[in-house]
Amino acid sequence: MASAWDATFSPRSIDRYTVPSSARSARSPSIFFSPPFSMAVVCAQAVDSWPIWNLQGYGVEDCEETPIWELDDCEETAELGSGSFGTVTKAWSYKTGESVAIKTLGSSSHDAVRREADLLRACHGHLNIVQLRDMSFDRNADRLSLVMEYVGPSLHDVLHRARRGCPFQEDVVRFLMRQLLSGADHMHRLCHVVHRDIKPENVLVGDGVKICDFGLAMSMSQAPPYGHRGTRSYMAPEILLGKPDYDATVDAWSLGCVMAELLLGERLFGRAADDADQLLRIFYVLGVPDQISWPSYNSMPLAGELVAPPSIPHRNRLREVFPEDCLSRQGFQVLSGLLSCDAGKRLSAADALELPWFTTN
Repeated sequence: MASAWDATFSPRSIDRYTVPSSARSARSPSIFFSPPFSMAVVCAQAVDSWPIWNLQGYGVEDCEETPIWELDDCEETAELGSGSFGTVTKAWSYKTGESVAIKTLGSSSHDAVRREADLLRACHGHLNIVQLRDMSFDRNADRLSLVMEYVGPSLHDVLHRARRGCPFQEDVVRFLMRQLLSGADHMHRLCHVVHRDIKPENVLVGDGVKICDFGLAMSMSQAPPYGHRGTRSYMAPEILLGKPDYDATVDAWSLGCVMAELLLGERLFGRAADDADQLLRIFYVLGVPDQISWPSYNSMPLAGELVAPPSIPHRNRLREVFPEDCLSRQGFQVLSGLLSCDAGKRLSAADALELPWFTTN
């Protein structure tokens, strides 16, 4: 994990990280969220009528808990997104009389779809987790898809496209984080599921915010070793360092990264070239680990391969990035607790929700 990272490359300086006063004054909650924080859809989707997609129900014998779609139950109306994972399409369900989102994986493997469906079903019933409506099977294309509730645009689109990177005010961030932490707490404590890829792209905005895309999620009943999963900018340090038996606190770290991004208008740790670079970016803000800040750091599988250059400080400078006129003491208690490099000291979602930032506001 040797890196050519040095002060000339590096994550941006602390001065660059700090939210400019002009940006702070411009952060009006009326831009898209105003008390009592209406969460109406703010990114209109172009809707074109597509031909009816013949959806055939996946057999009861293979997925007994999943409802069966009848032929011609659904009409696609717009493509919501596509990538290496596959495509997500908005459609109208004649069966339920509502808009739905259909996720079709690029992989031909049905096991991955069934696995994600099982994890979504395990988390069923929480307002801040996207709900699985159905599964569908196109026999002509041998294609299995997930049919989920349609919510709205992603939090990433709201922040970086609709708002063009304009940060949210603290009270709006608290409103959003309360919901995200509540959804994560439900996943972790009641459903025993770890998401492993929480980021603004995987949070949907509608009447509330909902965590979506369980493609990289896992059940806590699964025995380690666990894989290197997630999106690097939101990945917990222990995953980057090759720890094989991490736990649900990796999601808490990701939520801390999301909270920071909502307050900054950009990723706290930027976009790293590789895992070593990502760790150095983290240490640039949170300090190089030592026996006090992270006693078990040297026991991490890849810790010995990472050498921090002298330009990276040993002290934690997170408060310099988020001064008190940007984030209150109570809010900073939540953020710093979620962004603890040592997973043993990191707040769980449940613990974060018990802090004064949420309980007294």
